[in-house]
Amino acid sequence: MKDKTMENSSELKLAPQASRPAGGSRLLRKGKNMIAVASGKGGVGKTWFSITLAHALSGLRQKTMLFDGDLGLANIDIQLGLMVKYDLGSVISGSMSLNQVIHHYDKGRFDVIAGRSGSAGLASMPVGRLQILGEDLSLLAANYNKVILDMGAGVEKPVRILSGMAEKIIVVCTDEPTSLTDAYAFIKIMTMQYPKSDISIVINQANSVREGQRTYETLLKACTNFLKITPPLLGIIRRDTRVRDSIRNQSSILNRYPTSEAAEDVVAIARKLVANG
Repeated sequence: MKDKTMENSSELKLAPQASRPAGGSRLLRKGKNMIAVASGKGGVGKTWFSITLAHALSGLRQKTMLFDGDLGLANIDIQLGLMVKYDLGSVISGSMSLNQVIHHYDKGRFDVIAGRSGSAGLASMPVGRLQILGEDLSLLAANYNKVILDMGAGVEKPVRILSGMAEKIIVVCTDEPTSLTDAYAFIKIMTMQYPKSDISIVINQANSVREGQRTYETLLKACTNFLKITPPLLGIIRRDTRVRDSIRNQSSILNRYPTSEAAEDVVAIARKLVANG
């Protein structure tokens, strides 16, 4: 039986039956301080959130690194207006190590490992090499308070493996039905493949806190009924026109509009993460 969404309502109706992802997985050591940011669907503001979260954590005196793990659509460096000399492509090719491609983003006071846009290298890496990359990343993460992994949309192998190695997973979604069903699908697959995953939810682009809460409750109902889990709400980010402006100007919103509603909402999420360790 397939998962279904009632397109003419805000309520998810999803069936509990699902098959185990092909290939299985071996037990991997969780990377201390590593936080994977995923979505299940593109276009929900995941990369913007990852950038802003890294900046907010840095502002809370957390030594932070942002890792662009978005397959061939890497764009963290573009959103920040960075001109990086080396990126993840050099690591995948074997010519450089992870610590050799770290770039410091001065305006946000955090480090960045940029991806390589238009490259399928990460997507086509064998499982063993992906696991080694994740383990190298977890070793590097020991030098930081927080490492944010901006994962690609969907549930492809690299997303699952690297997210499964993170200490925490944040799933970003909006109130769009496709965003909700895709977020649920990601949670379902991760829960099946990595049962001990620490998953929490962030609702982005909410018209109000109340509407954001309703969106979360819709997703929570599906998770509770069919997966028997209750991923907590980490935060709600209100819709803010200044987000688009900051992206267009290749600037972090915390630099351009630090008192905007969206910026304040992400800072509140960062404070929760710091408080929870």
